[in-house]
Amino acid sequence: MTLKEFQTYFTSELAGEYPPEEIKSFFWILSEAFLKYSRLDLSLNAASPISEEKQQLFQGALERLKCFEPIQYILGQTEFFGLPFRVNEHTLIPRPETEELVSWMISDHKDAENMRVLDIGTGSGCIAISLAKELPHISVTAVDISEEALNVAKRNALLNGVEVDFLQQDILTASKLPEAYDIIVSNPPYVRQLEKVQMHNNVLLHEPETALYVSDADPLLFYRAIAQLARTHLRKQGKLYFEINTYLSKEMRQMLIAEGYKTIEIRKDMFGKDRMIKCSL
Repeated sequence: MTLKEFQTYFTSELAGEYPPEEIKSFFWILSEAFLKYSRLDLSLNAASPISEEKQQLFQGALERLKCFEPIQYILGQTEFFGLPFRVNEHTLIPRPETEELVSWMISDHKDAENMRVLDIGTGSGCIAISLAKELPHISVTAVDISEEALNVAKRNALLNGVEVDFLQQDILTASKLPEAYDIIVSNPPYVRQLEKVQMHNNVLLHEPETALYVSDADPLLFYRAIAQLARTHLRKQGKLYFEINTYLSKEMRQMLIAEGYKTIEIRKDMFGKDRMIKCSL
């Protein structure tokens, strides 16, 4: 079977399950991973035969795509802020919106030296590791409730050649943080149960629920807990950054004011939605 014939088969197998452009993208990504082919290489080698071994690799990925498993989990890796990251079912797949949060923080602190940063709910470590890479003169600590996620994050720190202190901690039961910090950042669970109807199957069926969802009754649970801990663990002029649920930006502002925070700034993401907050005491 030629590469072109196999692509036609691959496309027909996923037709109706994904949009046509996304199916093309899947094939391009898998071709780069399995064949080391660029998009131009695919065109130039369309009539070339594809080996049985490579067909099996594609077939395995195809079956997982039929079950709506994210392509990042299939390959075991993704990219965030221009850096490679390992991911699996124990970690969320980093989102472009989170890159915007990281970019904001780097812009605010590009000349930082001897600052201490805490990332709460680190997951794959994407925020902590990107900050450590871009701001080499800061000290970064990252915590997560999941031992499995922390194992992935530790591998990612090694992969990207940075030092981050990783600690296992349940932020909802914590009475204190490891020390005082100049920056505390978190992208905690914030998707309400009522919003699940808007989620795609690749998220619903495969990404870790504990890192995504909160109850409809108390959707700011994690934010409030972190804000309360930060009150006694932010250094003078320290900053608290959050990625937030776009539907709850007003509620977030009100909660932070109630907890004693001032100079609250909300920023929109690339889609024009309220997505990030910065505040201080």
